[in-house]
Amino acid sequence: MSRPLSRRFSGINQSQWDPQDSPIKDKTEKEDTVIARSPSSHGYLSLKFPTRLLSTDSSQSKLNAIKSGFTVDSLAINRQRLTLLLLRIGLLVLLVLALVGSFWWTITITSSSRGHVYHEYRRLQEQLILDLWHIGELSLGSPKSKEFRFCAEESENLVPCYNISESLDSGYSNGEEYERHCGYGLRQNCLVVPPVNYKIPLRWPTGRDVIWVGNVRITAEEVLSSGSFTKRMMMLDEEQISFRSASLMFDGVEDYSHQIAGMIGLRNESNFIQIGVRTILDIGCGYGSFGAHLFSQQLLTMCIARYEASGSQVQLTLERGLPAMIVSIIKNQLPCPSLSYDMVHCAKCGVDWDKKDGLYLLEVDRVLRPGGYFVWTSPLASARSKENQKRWNFIRDFAVNLCWELLSQQDETVVWKKTSKRGCYYSRKPGAAPVICSKGNDAESGYYRTLQNCIGGTRSRRWIPIEDRPTWPSRAKLNAKELQLHGLHSEDLAEDSAYWNLVVRDYWSLLSPLIFSDHPKRPGDEDPSPPYNMVRNVLDMNARFGGFNSALLDTKRSVWVMNVVPINGPDYLPLILDRGFAGVLHDWCEAFPSYPRSYDMVHADGLLTLETRKRRRCSSILDLFVEIDRLLRPEGWLLLRDSAALIESTRGLTKRLKWETRIMEIESNNDQRLLVCQKPFIKRLPK
Repeated sequence: MSRPLSRRFSGINQSQWDPQDSPIKDKTEKEDTVIARSPSSHGYLSLKFPTRLLSTDSSQSKLNAIKSGFTVDSLAINRQRLTLLLLRIGLLVLLVLALVGSFWWTITITSSSRGHVYHEYRRLQEQLILDLWHIGELSLGSPKSKEFRFCAEESENLVPCYNISESLDSGYSNGEEYERHCGYGLRQNCLVVPPVNYKIPLRWPTGRDVIWVGNVRITAEEVLSSGSFTKRMMMLDEEQISFRSASLMFDGVEDYSHQIAGMIGLRNESNFIQIGVRTILDIGCGYGSFGAHLFSQQLLTMCIARYEASGSQVQLTLERGLPAMIVSIIKNQLPCPSLSYDMVHCAKCGVDWDKKDGLYLLEVDRVLRPGGYFVWTSPLASARSKENQKRWNFIRDFAVNLCWELLSQQDETVVWKKTSKRGCYYSRKPGAAPVICSKGNDAESGYYRTLQNCIGGTRSRRWIPIEDRPTWPSRAKLNAKELQLHGLHSEDLAEDSAYWNLVVRDYWSLLSPLIFSDHPKRPGDEDPSPPYNMVRNVLDMNARFGGFNSALLDTKRSVWVMNVVPINGPDYLPLILDRGFAGVLHDWCEAFPSYPRSYDMVHADGLLTLETRKRRRCSSILDLFVEIDRLLRPEGWLLLRDSAALIESTRGLTKRLKWETRIMEIESNNDQRLLVCQKPFIKRLPK
């Protein structure tokens, strides 16, 4: 590596910026070629080749000649016909000889030659795709029209696909206006700029307990009037929100966790791992205090909550360096397979579990593993009024029909345990509702499928009680029996792990101390003590087996990874979740369900190859890079690993985004390149 990537950017980085005085001037764009297109063309799928195959018809040409007044004697015509016949016969013979020769050459070349030919074929195929790709980009307009402006101030917290006012205008109601309504072409066409008072988040683990007020969209009234006790456990000063205090009120999460453990029959929450609990789905998580406390016990808690324009639970949880994602249980299933979590938690989460004939409880049952736990805290559990007592009775009886065992109830908190035996569903009373899903409706993985009014997951080969699974961290390796359920062998996972351990070591040697250093330092900062790392929230856009996540954990780094499995690739999300990692299905033609500035690092290996393997499905590759820019924090990093041709094609795009970019060769693979980018910290001028 010739020179280290700088932590600061000259000219742009940390500079004062005025949207009216910042035209984008890019040498790459000036050198672009403008290709005209017809009014009927619509991007890549409607591109036409610039040349056509022209065929001639001799008889038609002769007829035209006669009609034009020319005469040809019959002998000349016969000679011409004979000549054309001989030419056709000759062409046919040449074609046959070529096919025979090609076939003979194919079966006689060596295996190494075949590999070389296949490699060259793939290289030419990639080059053709890239050429069409560039033509498609240019056909959309002149390079000047593709310059990216900065979004207006009201878009500082933009989340495409979530627009409540537009959803209401479109006729959505009854909570569906908070659902995800996304389509191709609905992304932003500008770069999201941080708020005026935005500051780089504090390093982990300090950032878990203290965040900057200017980094999130929340008011003092929302802090003080939060609904759940996990929200209330914050203190607000002039510039920071603190999640720790000497006040007795802040001992609530620890006491609450002890209470849940005792209701299950454990001494404290540190014993959760011993009974098979590793991953927890926290619905309506407040601001992540429950998950923050359990993280110290090696428990991974995924916070989900609906979209909120301000005071967002998901935004504050991510700002604290904890897993979170925008999801609501209203109409669609969660974007994860059946049997995904060891525990589901809801503390005054705002979900009316008795509504829609128990449809929401069915979704909890679907994602809960056999032997898993559902923990619910609500005033409804200790209701005294006749109406609330009726609602509580419905939930309690419905849980019995789901084969849930009521372990304990203390005040407002109830703990159920899902059955570990599939036979329980068939031993219920005849005609008992809800019914078991039919084979056609019991899809293991679905991408925002409509909620199913039946018990799902019972047909899955992954039906393994949590107490029968290896405990964490052995669980991350998976045994041979579990791998067979995913169509893999032990050698496959071992090879993948060895590959990613090598890759991560390469990343360290190439980028240290800028990204992963135990002693990161910015100009003017004092050296912090380990394990203070600049990278905490990591997004892997094409996770495959979760090998990158596993390698990071093997190095003892204090990071968590959102493992994304693209819907147009092999679905290994069940494998990732079975390993005890966080993950989700996603279509990268759509915006990711998270707020701007969510991740310190975005990583992708082979994503461009995946998106261009068959045909380009999305409207523009620029959309993908603009989305990465939205998700990255200022001074955040992008590591993009792919074929050399595809990586080289992205150099110009990164310049349009004002990223500092470097392309590096990979010694272990001459056909691949590593694109390393850093997003600058661009500040908006205060009014």
